[in-house]
Amino acid sequence: MGLKDDLERFREVGEERREDLADFIQYGDLGQSRPGEIKIPVKIVSLPEFKYDRRDQGGVGQGQGGTPDVGQPVGQPQPQPGDGDEDGEPGEEGGEHEYYEMDPEEFAQELDEELGLDLEPKGKRVIEEKEGPFTDLTRSGPDSTLDFERMFKEGLKRKLAMDFDEEFLRELCKVEGITPREVFEWARGENLPVSMAWVEEAHDEVSDERGKWSSIEEVEENVERESVQQKIRREGIKHVPFRREDERYRYPEIIEEKEKNVVVVNIRDVSGSMREKKRELVERTFTPLDWYLQGKYDNAEFVYIAHDADAWRVEREEFFGIRSGGGTKISSAYELAKELLEEYPWSDWNRYVFAAGDSENSSNDTEERVIPLMEEIDANLHAYVETQPSGNAINATHAEELERHFGVDSDDVAVAYVNKEADVTDAIYEILSTEGETDE
Repeated sequence: MGLKDDLERFREVGEERREDLADFIQYGDLGQSRPGEIKIPVKIVSLPEFKYDRRDQGGVGQGQGGTPDVGQPVGQPQPQPGDGDEDGEPGEEGGEHEYYEMDPEEFAQELDEELGLDLEPKGKRVIEEKEGPFTDLTRSGPDSTLDFERMFKEGLKRKLAMDFDEEFLRELCKVEGITPREVFEWARGENLPVSMAWVEEAHDEVSDERGKWSSIEEVEENVERESVQQKIRREGIKHVPFRREDERYRYPEIIEEKEKNVVVVNIRDVSGSMREKKRELVERTFTPLDWYLQGKYDNAEFVYIAHDADAWRVEREEFFGIRSGGGTKISSAYELAKELLEEYPWSDWNRYVFAAGDSENSSNDTEERVIPLMEEIDANLHAYVETQPSGNAINATHAEELERHFGVDSDDVAVAYVNKEADVTDAIYEILSTEGETDE
């Protein structure tokens, strides 16, 4: 590889990292990661370097005592014992440069972008109350918090409702033989907010001009009426009628800060039929799910349950490697999960229950016990992952029974099938997209 190729390869690393993420979920070495950190394998980038072409035997080298040996690369020291294929102690430094390290939050963001997810976790437990913006209103408070804008708007609405065209009514009072009562009745018919006292006073003021008009109809034909809005535009606002009832005082909204807590229950069938390949597929599906939720929530706790015909709690280090020779009774795991989740009240914790196996179960256990227990256990999402790399066994019906009961479009139960490594990404999307729909 030449210098130009190396530089081009170096520039492509950022684009390839996302591809490596998907490859890692399917094929990567999950064991390299630890809680709180994730290591994504990336292809090693060879930095540009110059090498001497051994086909050219001429040139400058450095031999014994500073005397060059023919064909020795420029700037390279003499081979020493332990170099190359010589005997020597193997190095103890690990190949850290072969992994891209990210925290779970970064992993969750990358997976969101890669799969087009939009999961926004909800906080449940209140950890702090603080003052927010001054958006709430009360009828009393210090003058500095008086909402003058609101009070002005209320006064302006009142002015618009109470005002009327005084000059037009004065012209009506000049009609031959009209009485104050007749003017008042006409004004009320036009929804003008005028009082009888005002009409009587105006009627007296224009008594000398009575007879100017022969009828109300003549006034309407010859005198243009002016709306309140036109009057305000012409004269401006000289007076806005405020009232005590218009006063409102702003005070801050109380905002509850909620901690986003999650408990994830991982259940795995460890019966004799769950051979190495099935166990590996479970690990490849569950591990990224754990990392994703750990990156999404402020506080994430994980519970691991193994089961054959009975169920017991295990540590994560044991979870993916256990194999039992017993039969299978999936309900035993859900009974234990229900008991353990009492420590994580639904009112305070987001809860996920993920189970995996080869869909083999004891007779009628799915219908009679597992489904009722899933319905009893409050959770953001229940998910079951079936692993059958060699094809479905005759009695492997657990996943199908769940789909029949809950439906393929359920908003809180997801069923996924992982029969090979390439199915892992689709299964993760199926599970997390279901939760995304639930959270909307």
